[in-house]
Amino acid sequence: MTRAESQRLARLRPKLERRALVYHHTREFFRKKGFLEVETPLRIPEVAPEQHIVPIGSEGWFLSTSPELHMKRLLASGYDKIFQFGRCFRRGERGRWHNPEFTLLEWYRQSGDYRQMISDASELVAFLAERLMGSRCLHYQGQVIDLSLPWLEITVGEAFHLCAGWDPVASPDPVRFDDDLVGLVMPGFPKDRPVALLDYPAALGSLARLKPDDPQLAERAEVFIGGLELANAFSELVDAGEQERRFRAEIEQIKCDTGRKAAMPRKFLRALGDMPPSGGIALGMDRLVMLFCDAASIDEVLPFTVDDI
Repeated sequence: MTRAESQRLARLRPKLERRALVYHHTREFFRKKGFLEVETPLRIPEVAPEQHIVPIGSEGWFLSTSPELHMKRLLASGYDKIFQFGRCFRRGERGRWHNPEFTLLEWYRQSGDYRQMISDASELVAFLAERLMGSRCLHYQGQVIDLSLPWLEITVGEAFHLCAGWDPVASPDPVRFDDDLVGLVMPGFPKDRPVALLDYPAALGSLARLKPDDPQLAERAEVFIGGLELANAFSELVDAGEQERRFRAEIEQIKCDTGRKAAMPRKFLRALGDMPPSGGIALGMDRLVMLFCDAASIDEVLPFTVDDI
């Protein structure tokens, strides 16, 4: 080991100690709420086919991009409240907030919906702040963020009308949507409060239930804190036939765009017919730790990124 590498790892110790506390208190939070911690496989025969997520191959199988499919199979078997710290792998994701190997905290609850999952997330972050800092105020990158409940909420339609001047529901454009979300909408969010962005266009919620009163919208929400996209929540789609149709469209689009072949996750679809109405959410643990360590980059909260291995 070089002296520079040794010094870098030594400097990380306070943040890694804080990271361990974040995990400890997160487990405390979920156990108090009656959730069961589970583990699902890291190496799997197929992943959920999604256009913008490229899996990493492993001897004909794949490294998990998310524990979602297996956790939903547990829900279909009668588990009512479960959570997991899942190691995930996605090709090509590297940057200030990304590493190809990262950790997702995912939890699911029967009879929940996307609003319930956002409520869970807000309670979790506030609980962690109280445990770690003794208050619901978070100091991140020179900004004081008030974590008091309830958090601010705004719909996708409202946010894009205000900040980008167009309606992504009436005029679907996934590329423009992503560009404007990062370039115009997120910078327009209040800096001193978390924000939940609700009701995405139906095409941008491939595993989410559509709103009963407006099928152009998916019951999907995302949480943003301090400029970080932190969590992604769904009212879960439990119609196996509809889910297969959506997956088939994704598979065709992946093949058309990249030539890559994606498999249909048949075991998941068979189980989906037995899954009760549920809510689910995926929260980026590395980004959560960044917030509580006042870290500007994911590199500051991981001892080894893909560049250090």
